[in-house]
Amino acid sequence: MKNVIIGIDISSRTLDICIHNYPAIEHQVIENDIKAIRSFFRKYAKDDLVVAMENTGRYNWNLFEVLPSFNFKVYVISPLHLKKSLGLIRGKNDQIDASRICSFIERNQADISPWKPTPVEIKKLKVLLTERNSRIKMQRQLLRQQQDYKLMKSISFQKELSKLNKKLLETVDLQVKNVEAQIEKTIQADESLTDQARLIRSVPGVGKVVSWMMIAKTEGFTMINNPRKMACYCGVVPFDHQSGTSIRQRPRVSIYADKTMKSTLHLAAMSAIRLDNDLRMYYRRKIEEGKNKMSVLNAVRNKIIHRIFAVIKNQTLYKTDLALS
Repeated sequence: MKNVIIGIDISSRTLDICIHNYPAIEHQVIENDIKAIRSFFRKYAKDDLVVAMENTGRYNWNLFEVLPSFNFKVYVISPLHLKKSLGLIRGKNDQIDASRICSFIERNQADISPWKPTPVEIKKLKVLLTERNSRIKMQRQLLRQQQDYKLMKSISFQKELSKLNKKLLETVDLQVKNVEAQIEKTIQADESLTDQARLIRSVPGVGKVVSWMMIAKTEGFTMINNPRKMACYCGVVPFDHQSGTSIRQRPRVSIYADKTMKSTLHLAAMSAIRLDNDLRMYYRRKIEEGKNKMSVLNAVRNKIIHRIFAVIKNQTLYKTDLALS
């Protein structure tokens, strides 16, 4: 049995593969389809194989379809993590990228969790949320255009364009509702996801959208099972910025975060502080102490994440304790 490391650079049509079968290094290019991928990996079925690739969204799907049938160690790397680890580099192409992925996983294998196949219901949920987000962006763009049409009175296009825009908005609105209905149907089809959604929505300020995104991002609280990690992922944890005695800045959140998740949590926090619950009491107390409003609101977002993970861990609905201060 040989120890082989394979790095894969993925594109829509092809896979550039770097094979480290020490001391030999080999490069191959195959089609990005299930038949070609299965044929390639069949040659290494008896080897101790490590497979590494970037997370490129839907272009990974054919690999994800084939790899569970083999007993390989598979790692899916964040593109940002890989980019930041390379340091000062010059030039790039698909072959070089595959080689860099190989070298990265060889150095960092112990610090990265192996990939596990995603359950079908979670896959469906992720796809539907992506479709919903794209339509929400369309809605925002169309609404901005609707406002801009008011500036076109002088060229007599306002009424015609507004009418077309309104029809398109109605179509997109209907599609968003249909996608949301399909998301709820997908969650209701799985008993464990249904229970998780029910528990999550018991937290003050948390509604359907936050529950959908939490389940999808954590893959049913299996990929991310620690509230601190989730808080870092969402960009709501402040980090120190200081060096020696000359640079001492206030702690601030990192720019490396899931911006969609962060903005959704912001809406949940805004909703929570308007309701009669312990988060509202916490917010008011900190404001009265002179704390910055946005800083306190960020702390509320963090607390919402911790409460969500607490109800999932304890399998009990959240109960507001208004005696807390």
